[in-house]
Amino acid sequence: MHNSPELTLSIVVPAHNEAGNLAGLVDEIVAAFAGRRDYEILIVDDCSSDDTHLLLTRLQLRLPQLRVLRHVRNAGQSTALINGVRAARGRWVGTLDGDAQNDPADLPRLLAEIERRDDPALKLIQGWRVSRRDSGLKRLSSKIANAVRSTMLGDATPDSGCGIRVVERAALLRAPAFDHMHRFIPALIRQGGWRVESLPVNHRPRGAGASHYGLWNRLGVGIVDLFGVAWLARRSRPTEVNESRPSGNGA
Repeated sequence: MHNSPELTLSIVVPAHNEAGNLAGLVDEIVAAFAGRRDYEILIVDDCSSDDTHLLLTRLQLRLPQLRVLRHVRNAGQSTALINGVRAARGRWVGTLDGDAQNDPADLPRLLAEIERRDDPALKLIQGWRVSRRDSGLKRLSSKIANAVRSTMLGDATPDSGCGIRVVERAALLRAPAFDHMHRFIPALIRQGGWRVESLPVNHRPRGAGASHYGLWNRLGVGIVDLFGVAWLARRSRPTEVNESRPSGNGA
């Protein structure tokens, strides 16, 4: 399977110290795509200090569709995500957070929807956690962040920080890559001149371990990035490009 050049979907999961969640999450992904052979799973281990690497090595022994990338130093979720996308072989990329709060069963539905629409301008279907299963503080900080992003960027996305989505690999690779960019993917795709849609998805309580984000790095640090992405939006000039071809009438 690893030699196939025609994969439909690459599922990319950034993970840091998620040994307690990844085995179950990978099994859920496999169950969600049972009977399909045109997909791969890429787990990007962001230099975990727990048993994540050992666990993934064992999983690879029974799952040929599983690929594992490992950072030599901790670089953050966005770097892990984009490195996974760069290594992916599918036309479409499905993303999931490593904490198992995203439900892999939603991915086939998102993929089917973007394929059903068959719209060349539609490059991203973003998940929308309509029923959050987080603490009150986390829900509040996320609600504020989404409202501020939507107001400043006009990304027309109710939940741009949701970790589950299906996006065209080529379109995402054309977007600028920077730390914390994973929170701005809908805005970055729209700045490229493409369409973005959102669909409701399931959301679950965190499995094992603790969240890597607190109030400061969810809101405070994001403000700096927000102004940077807003600056990019003002400088973006997307337009359709038509190629001229000879008419055959001669010069």
